Amino acid sequence: MKPLNWVGSSLNDLREFPPEVRREAGQSIYFAQKGGKAVNAVPMLGFGSAKILEVVINNDGNTYRAVYTVKFRKAVYVLHAFQKKSHKGIATPKPDLSLIKQRLSAAEKHYKENFENPRRGEHIRGQKA
Repeated sequence: MKPLNWVGSSLNDLREFPPEVRREAGQSIYFAQKGGKAVNAVPMLGFGSAKILEVVINNDGNTYRAVYTVKFRKAVYVLHAFQKKSHKGIATPKPDLSLIKQRLSAAEKHYKENFENPRRGEHIRGQKA
C-alpha cells in the first residue's frame, strides 16, 4: 500500500467535512493507496492527464471535493479538500485551481526528496502551500 501524504491544510480541511462526506472521500483515497480507482474519482480538468483525480461528493445540497494525485509510483498526495461555494456551473474556481497547482509542485519536490533521494527530506505538512 502506498503511503499517504497531506499537502498544506488538506487534512484539516477534509476534517471539516460532514462525517459521511469524510468517509466517502477517505474510501476513495484509500482505493488510490491500494493502487485502484474509486468509481466516484474522476480526472480533474485542466491538468492534462488522469494523474490528478477529484472526488466530487454531493451531500445535503452542498458539493465537496477532495483532490489527490496518483502520478507518483511510491506515494499518494492529497492536494486539496474544499466545499464548492458557487452553485453556478461545475468548473473549479480559479483560486482553488491555483492552490492545487502550487501544492502539486510542493508534492513533486517532496517526492523527489523523500522517495527518490530518501536521505534528504523535509516534512511536507510544514509547507504553507
